[in-house]
Amino acid sequence: MSVNSFRPTKFQDFVIVRGKRRLGHIRVKPSGVHWSPAYGKGWFGVSLAKFAKFMENDGRRRTK
Repeated sequence: MSVNSFRPTKFQDFVIVRGKRRLGHIRVKPSGVHWSPAYGKGWFGVSLAKFAKFMENDGRRRTK
């Protein structure tokens, strides 16, 4: 007899909007972060290491 289980998701997708206008999509994966412009057919990606370095150097400091 088999046991049912849940498969973890491989990524999380978020739609970025301003008002009613869609600006693009962000996809967060264990290997990196990907961006697709609104109605775009492709993705631009960066590794998590490069993303972390960019955020530490150019990001604004926020509290948790």
